[in-house]
Amino acid sequence: MLRAVAQDGLAELDPRGGVSMLLEMIEALSDARTVVEVAAVVRTFARRVSGADGVTFVLRDGDECHYLEEDAIAPLWKGRRFPMDQCISGWVMRNGRSAVIPDIYADPRTPQDAYRPTFVKSMVMTPVRPKDPVAAIGAYWAQVRTPSQEEMARLQIMARATATALVNAEIYASLSDALERRQFLLRELDHRCKNTLAAVQSIADQTLRRAPSPRRFVEAFNGRISALSRAHELLTKGAWGHAALSEVVGQALTPFCGVGGLQITVSGPPVALAPETAVAMHMTIHELAVNATKYGALSVEGGRLDVAWQIDAAGDGPGFLEFRWEEGGGPPVRAPGKRGFGSRLIEGLAKELGGEAEVAFEQEGLRFRLRAPLSSRMTLR
Repeated sequence: MLRAVAQDGLAELDPRGGVSMLLEMIEALSDARTVVEVAAVVRTFARRVSGADGVTFVLRDGDECHYLEEDAIAPLWKGRRFPMDQCISGWVMRNGRSAVIPDIYADPRTPQDAYRPTFVKSMVMTPVRPKDPVAAIGAYWAQVRTPSQEEMARLQIMARATATALVNAEIYASLSDALERRQFLLRELDHRCKNTLAAVQSIADQTLRRAPSPRRFVEAFNGRISALSRAHELLTKGAWGHAALSEVVGQALTPFCGVGGLQITVSGPPVALAPETAVAMHMTIHELAVNATKYGALSVEGGRLDVAWQIDAAGDGPGFLEFRWEEGGGPPVRAPGKRGFGSRLIEGLAKELGGEAEVAFEQEGLRFRLRAPLSSRMTLR
């Protein structure tokens, strides 16, 4: 594409070296993959192409002109930025046409304070892409002069080739970003699939160990897999970012809210959970609800469940989450003879959050309390 673009106007050039030099420049631009590489090619060839005493490559950056590169007999403005309305490059990019200035001190567009310390006496500034220019190439001479048609033609060809090279660099960068994003998503998918399979394997193993019969195994296993699925559904809706604790609790309790006569309240300030913590909390709430449905407050009409949390300040620290699950109005409860799947989940959740948890089987109903410090896994919204 670059080579085809540059053919226009080559007939106007001196065939004794001019054409081959431009083609060499165009080949170098076609290999450039970044804006920095494009600027390096312009810096390398611009003086040879134009025959100038100095050249600059200027990028448009919002309302500023960034003098990214230069090659000159004395320093110019490399690395500096100027407002668009205070430099010739800005005028060129705003107007979409070249500025030919035989005598910079006779042209009112020239900011003479910026040029006075330099060798520049005359100049040509050419936009890179006449329609909506993104850059400009400046050529400068140490004496007052008017550039020839050949010099102008060379600069215009170089500007057109540079415009195409910048578009190619932008496309290449976009493709590179897309490929990197694709690789990231594949790695993330692999990680999540492995974590999910490990969780399913653990659920199957723990359920099988404690199920008194195949029927009870199927019942408990299906319930836990459904809970894991609902947790993943909630996280997927939020693009696997942090999930609100209120939504996690609500999602986990939804299957248990259809029984008439039950009183379930959920309250607490906005708290966000990291994806892994949200899954662990969801599964813990599910196990507590299953237990309450079988043996506790959710097993009888008139049973009550209060789920609440608050944040306790801790001096200069981030504070602590105080999470409570309190049942009432149900049958008397007593501690099981051995630790079950739910107990292991509670212990794992507390350990993951660096906190402590306790379960009390009291006369009025089961009480669960979790206290853990706020962290990257659990933050205030």
